[in-house]
Amino acid sequence: MCTVCGCAESGDQSHAHHHEHEHAHPHEHEHAHSHAHPHTHSHAHPHTHSHAHPHTHSHAHPHSHEHEHEHEHEHDHAHAHSHDHVRAHDHSHDHGDHTGAAEPDASPHLDCGAGPAGVEVAGMSQRRLVEIETNILARNDAIAEGNRRRLEADGVLALNLVSSPGSGKTTLLVDTIRRLGAEGVGVIEGDQQTANDARRIRETGVPALQVNTGKGCHLDASMVERALPQVSPPGLGLLFIENVGNLVCPAGFDLGEDAKVVILSVTEGEDKPLKYPHMFAAASLMLLSKVDLAPHVDFDMDACEAYARRINPELEILRLSATSGEGMDAWLDWIDARREALRQRALSRARQHLAMLEQR
Repeated sequence: MCTVCGCAESGDQSHAHHHEHEHAHPHEHEHAHSHAHPHTHSHAHPHTHSHAHPHTHSHAHPHSHEHEHEHEHEHDHAHAHSHDHVRAHDHSHDHGDHTGAAEPDASPHLDCGAGPAGVEVAGMSQRRLVEIETNILARNDAIAEGNRRRLEADGVLALNLVSSPGSGKTTLLVDTIRRLGAEGVGVIEGDQQTANDARRIRETGVPALQVNTGKGCHLDASMVERALPQVSPPGLGLLFIENVGNLVCPAGFDLGEDAKVVILSVTEGEDKPLKYPHMFAAASLMLLSKVDLAPHVDFDMDACEAYARRINPELEILRLSATSGEGMDAWLDWIDARREALRQRALSRARQHLAMLEQR
């Protein structure tokens, strides 16, 4: 978790700064290196920078991010963060192993996540780590539920797009918007620095807000809460939240979305679902992207899908390519099905409310 691993300092401090310019910060951190000891966390004091093309800066404190030389500790522990968004959104923060990850490796290795907290911090007990995480997630989940109620009341389907850096999230999102049409679509873009991705999205004609997390490694519900008014034009029906590129920390943080969509490209390793089980356990859909490159890389798509379903048997999986167009129709159909399910839930609640009024 960020407060434990150093991504955010303790204390609830909120700093708001407003600048009338959009600037790219020279120290751009887009590392791809994943701590294999999952830790869930919250940014203790995000503060907002409002620019000409407004984007939010939430600065936490030193924390290393997802570097592509992955530390393979094969931890069989999970902050089992169960998000059942179609039903009652029951978030259980369990510190047990629910992922069905890879079989234990008999070779010597150092497992720093075997304790109840799933992470070790020098000078801090497991009990204290669990207490900190529980408090952080409780605050985040309360805000997330408020986001969800607002979005569902407005009939907005919110999808949280998560992946490693370089998986093709933004390219996929741009092509998705062009196929859907810009009307009724909004985007929240999460990155540590720069507003590059939000500018790419705005070129499609949709409102997009860049949220810069500074040294923070994921979006949280509070950031989304503050961003929503700026990406909610009249008639908004579909909100994409492109999270910071990271397969660890975003898994534990509910933003108020209807579903997490994890994107894994064929240019990555097919065993990533086993290395980062918490994200694949939390997702409703896995998009296996860049499949047009499959003939040119050593990647076993069938094995990847089998690994993912070992972690999450209910996970839906689609293969697609924004470059060739393969699988894009199936992706759009999936979005339409989620929107229809959202509409049906709203109708059901309305009928129940009407029935209650008639009984009075």
